Amino acid sequence: MLKKFLLGSTLLVGGGALLAGTSAYSYVKTGYHSVRDSIKEQIPIEVEIKRARDMIADLKPEIADNLKLIAREEVEVAKLQREVSGKQSSLNKSKDSILKLKDDVQSGAKFVTYKGKKYDIEHVRKDLSDRFKHHQALEATSSKLEKILEARERNLVAARRKLDEMLSAKRELEVQVENLQARLTMVEVAQTGSQFAVNDSALSGVRQVLDEISTRIDVAEKLVQCFDEVGSVPVGDDLESESIVDQISEYFAAPAQGGSVRDLNRLAEIDDMGSLATQP
Repeated sequence: MLKKFLLGSTLLVGGGALLAGTSAYSYVKTGYHSVRDSIKEQIPIEVEIKRARDMIADLKPEIADNLKLIAREEVEVAKLQREVSGKQSSLNKSKDSILKLKDDVQSGAKFVTYKGKKYDIEHVRKDLSDRFKHHQALEATSSKLEKILEARERNLVAARRKLDEMLSAKRELEVQVENLQARLTMVEVAQTGSQFAVNDSALSGVRQVLDEISTRIDVAEKLVQCFDEVGSVPVGDDLESESIVDQISEYFAAPAQGGSVRDLNRLAEIDDMGSLATQP
């Protein structure tokens, strides 16, 4: 029982250590990625754009090296083309000579003359055999050179295409960097505009203070006007005042002979008193 207990405890501890080690590695890995991402987020965008520009600039030496390799290969291919062309020309001349000697050997003559010199037919036959062997070797060499030339031409075309792709990719990356720079500039302009908005709010506060001051001055002017009007008779052009004036004018209006209505009434009273006095 004791052995089983010790063995189980050992397995349990070992398994726990293994799990702990796996978890620890996972935590370390996760923490590493988190720290790396956090550091990248802290790097200014301008620095990242500058870094991208430098990486694009670093492509120039590699492109220049490829240009040199392609230029050298173009020279070698051109040289090989001249060599193949020369061997082809030699093959054509060799073929013509062999066919001429073959015809002479088949003619049955014992002697043949070339450029004013007579040759024995057996000598011509031996020369024909040697020429034919040399022609076959030259033809084999020319065939190999043609295959080599075709392969190098294909490689040269592929290298040129690869270089064109690199140049096109470089130009595309440069355009992308410029677009990112333009977008960053727009963001900076927008951020500057938001800062101007804060200044506008400060100006609005100043305007509010000035408006309050103007209101207080208006109230003070109103109070001064009210104090000036206390005890004075308000003269207005209301309807009631106009009615009283009309009544007064009508009351004191003169009749056709002249004088006012009140004076006529007084004269009438005097006449009445005089007539009473003359009565017996």
